[in-house]
Amino acid sequence: MTDYQAIIDKYYPADASDPESRRIYMLHARQVTNLALALNRERSLGIDPQLLEGAAMLHDIGIFATDAPGIHCFGTLPYLQHGVIGARLLRDENAPEQWALVAERHTGTGITAEDIIQQDMPLPLADYMPVTLLEKLVCYADKFYSKSGTMRKKPIERVRASMARHGSDTLARFQEMYNLFGESDADIQP
Repeated sequence: MTDYQAIIDKYYPADASDPESRRIYMLHARQVTNLALALNRERSLGIDPQLLEGAAMLHDIGIFATDAPGIHCFGTLPYLQHGVIGARLLRDENAPEQWALVAERHTGTGITAEDIIQQDMPLPLADYMPVTLLEKLVCYADKFYSKSGTMRKKPIERVRASMARHGSDTLARFQEMYNLFGESDADIQP
């Protein structure tokens, strides 16, 4: 299997002029990964742990190319595009397609083509909805951790409130994921 750390090191090098970018990326990725792995074990989901770890560690690989200075990303593209950027990068790196699909489909609780049209989103017109259990699990775990602020795990009430701000469809999709995965009993550390 592809070495996910080598891909991270390529786009977020340890000797970069802005080490904060790598620190934020690694902390967030590890938090999401640890939660996803814990839920996979606790719920006996049967997802290959190596496949899951790589997908979770790389789900945000495209953020560096976006204009999000608050999280030390100084690219030029809209942040909303980080998933499609990441998917393209992972395909270019010959990473497993499952990893690319996780990157592409993890934003929010998924984005439909209808969402793109109705909200005039700066994305290529397509459905970016998590389909597989792997995609849904990483998408779900990602909702509990921000890349800014304290970066501590958000309580479920705060996650639900955040999803509700994006509309009832988003909240309903999150609730479906919650019904699948629930909350982890583990004390998740980065």
